[in-house]
Amino acid sequence: MREFAVSAKKYSDESTPFIIAEVGHNHQGSLETALKLIRAASHAGASAVKFQKRSNKSLFSQEAYDAPYTGENSFGATYGLHREALEFGVDEYKECINEAKRCQIDFFATAFDFESADFLADLEMPAYKIASGDLKTIPLIEYVAKIGKPIILSTGGGTIEDIDRAVNAVLKHNKNLALLQCTAGYPPEYPELNLRVIETFRSRYPEVTIGYSGHDSGIAMGLVAYILGARVIEKHFTLNRAMKGTDHAFSLEPQGMQKLVRDVERAQQALGDGNKGTYPSEVAPLKKMGKSIFVTR
Repeated sequence: MREFAVSAKKYSDESTPFIIAEVGHNHQGSLETALKLIRAASHAGASAVKFQKRSNKSLFSQEAYDAPYTGENSFGATYGLHREALEFGVDEYKECINEAKRCQIDFFATAFDFESADFLADLEMPAYKIASGDLKTIPLIEYVAKIGKPIILSTGGGTIEDIDRAVNAVLKHNKNLALLQCTAGYPPEYPELNLRVIETFRSRYPEVTIGYSGHDSGIAMGLVAYILGARVIEKHFTLNRAMKGTDHAFSLEPQGMQKLVRDVERAQQALGDGNKGTYPSEVAPLKKMGKSIFVTR
């Protein structure tokens, strides 16, 4: 039986999903905003809240780091300064970890490089995310897998051969893997979501928990993904879709996240066990609407 375990909680085909409120850098480099997002995700019923960690100077070439970056969503005059303005250090991460513990919600992050993986390991993250952009970065995948914590792997832009290679790289060191169908558009068109890949993954990787990372707007596709067998669902999360930044427009606000959690919980109950029968709520209506034989003379 496929099963994904995080912080002593287990998620399987019979359970509700592990729902991740993906903050990324929607906190805009503000610790106060980050703490508000953690509280909002917990109140909405999400299972976890996730940030992103980059070691910018080692991750980007000098040319990319120094490139001008002056668009409406820029937080710095160059791309490097923009990224540094959004990055949290150890003190901010510790504050966020403590707030997540207080709110009883899991807190973890995406590691974009080796240095960031070490940074997160020192903070004893309960899980790690590998982004779609690193699906082919096998050395990083293996490095993170060896830490021994649950791995969540997104597959945007990948071929099935790319995914086979990445899955094998994780499973060589770590069996606690969730593989997410993802389309790396921001946001993608609906025909590009290809949610039936969830079924393909479930068939191809029978021991791996399958999930969905959605960059689409709204909550409906997360519910469809659950019905198709996704047991990890990741959606970008913000306090307000009008905030400055590239990801806010397709992120869920707290009310949307709350509705997604509510709907998948209802779906899990509504799917039932497949055995047809009569329920107590049906007895009175059927007596009223049904027909029976009476003697008239």
